[in-house]
Amino acid sequence: MVWSAVATVVLILAGVFGTMLATGRLDFAPAPAATEGAGPVAPMVDTSYPVLILNATDQAGLAAELRDVVVEAGWAEGDVQESNASSTDFETTTVYYPSEADEAAARGLADVIGGAEVSLDDTYQVVGDPSTPGVDGELGAQLVIVVGLDHRTE
Repeated sequence: MVWSAVATVVLILAGVFGTMLATGRLDFAPAPAATEGAGPVAPMVDTSYPVLILNATDQAGLAAELRDVVVEAGWAEGDVQESNASSTDFETTTVYYPSEADEAAARGLADVIGGAEVSLDDTYQVVGDPSTPGVDGELGAQLVIVVGLDHRTE
């Protein structure tokens, strides 16, 4: 009777151990050593990106003011669009960029407008019609400035 209880416990433990090993929850390889990151990405002003500026405050004209600043920094007028956001209570001015490869350009644009947060987020990217022949759904990266309450001039 005792041997059957011991055998049952051993089989259960072997099953749990085997399952953990098979699912990757248990690993006998040493953990990789922590490495120092390269640090923050250095800002780089890259005027090849189209820029969309959304005013997310209740103060009219902020997007137009920033549009002028961006154009004066070298962007083509046709590459900088402005509009109002759907809300007027966005706290912090933020430059959104769609991929890690675009971070330096986003930081450069943040510097151009006098400082802003930067965030990796593709929410504001333009998407093409995937049913159109030759269009894969992506139209290229754009940088998006959402003007927040911290940028109001009142």
